[in-house]
Amino acid sequence: MKFKKLIALCLGAVMTASLMACGGTAATTAEPAADTAAADTAAADTAAADTAAADTAAADDAAPDSIGSSVEGELSITIWDEGQRPGLQQIVDDWSAQSGVKATIQVVDWNDYWTLLEAGATGGELPDVFWMHSNVAQKYMENDMLLDLTDLISASDKIDLNNYYEGIVKLYQSNGKQYAVPKDIDTIALWYNKTIFDEMKVPYPDETWTWKDFAENAKKLTNADHWGYAIAPGNNQEGYYNTIYSYGGYVISDDKKKSGMDDPKSIEAVKLFTDMIAEGSCPDLATVSETAPNELLCAGKVAMSINGSWMLAGYRDNEYAAKNCDVAVLPYTNSPDDRVSIYNGLGWAAAANTKNPDAAWSLIEYLGSKEAQLKQAELGVTMSAYKGTSDAWVNSVDCFDLNGHMKMLDAKLVFRPYSRDTTVWEDMMIEKLEEAWTGERPVEDVCKEIAAEMNEDLAEE
Repeated sequence: MKFKKLIALCLGAVMTASLMACGGTAATTAEPAADTAAADTAAADTAAADTAAADTAAADDAAPDSIGSSVEGELSITIWDEGQRPGLQQIVDDWSAQSGVKATIQVVDWNDYWTLLEAGATGGELPDVFWMHSNVAQKYMENDMLLDLTDLISASDKIDLNNYYEGIVKLYQSNGKQYAVPKDIDTIALWYNKTIFDEMKVPYPDETWTWKDFAENAKKLTNADHWGYAIAPGNNQEGYYNTIYSYGGYVISDDKKKSGMDDPKSIEAVKLFTDMIAEGSCPDLATVSETAPNELLCAGKVAMSINGSWMLAGYRDNEYAAKNCDVAVLPYTNSPDDRVSIYNGLGWAAAANTKNPDAAWSLIEYLGSKEAQLKQAELGVTMSAYKGTSDAWVNSVDCFDLNGHMKMLDAKLVFRPYSRDTTVWEDMMIEKLEEAWTGERPVEDVCKEIAAEMNEDLAEE
């Protein structure tokens, strides 16, 4: 094993806001001072109790110090999205009932997930089964972190890789070997607040909208109480990556050797959003740094937010969003042919050094089966990677018309830009774009600087 090689992985918080379940912002109010000694005593007792409760809650919410480890006879599963855990646990329990093997899902938030996975890989302690992502897949496969599933898949009567989207299958291949079974596919769509649209007398977004229409309507939807749209520098897959490819630009060349961020079309696509910020139809960097765009939508503070299909659980479980929001397809640039959705797909992988290789494979095989993939869609966990099963996802809720996401499968699908060390240049890009968001530097200068540094990073891969 080559566990020590993975110590070089330094992974940033690329999609933190996107992966958080949305929720309302909490309001705080000051209590009036007490005038009597009895009131002072009661207040002190209450404060002490509140402090103790807060300490307990803080301890419960404290970041875990381990990603989980393999224990013989029982499977550990680790993911990063709490919104998906309840549905996935139901599916895992179905497998446990058949196999007789106990399996429990642990949720670790996106930032801690990669930090702890790196530490676990370096120390030889990984969960049996866990999620893999395009940002780091090549690193983990090349360093022998993942169980080789090639022969197991060939012998399986449940897994035929032709049944999954080709781009996701290939993502988890290295040197002719398969290291993960596709879990899901995602599309990007335009979530919007119907109540704000009605209030401002703006027609709901539909398939005729261009990106120009989008920007113009964002202005109409903006007043003293809310903005038309919100985007943060980290909203790449859920934002400017889609416009870059729709406009005819690109983020990275097909051979993974050259950045496209200095392409005039790429610059123009990013400028769409920075112009909206400058004009006031989008909140500034300080606002979206404090409150994620999807949370602003859930709080009635923005009329539109571009989001991935994985956000369904967060919106479904938010009372305000469920009552006031819906979803439409993304706009296009010149014609519907250039309507683009950046897509991605997670993979179910197993640790190469798992103490339960047979059970780990059995679970992954089940999770990738048509039966489990259909149930994943029916439960509204997320769209499934097994072709033909995501129609059930559309009917998993009655509060949103999820056809906005499903129709994006018929748009121009572009796989989420990645390379061997995606997080190196993507984190750099996000940091530098902050200067464009604030207007501190011209967008063109920032994008050209990103491209130059990104080319250096790619050359070192």
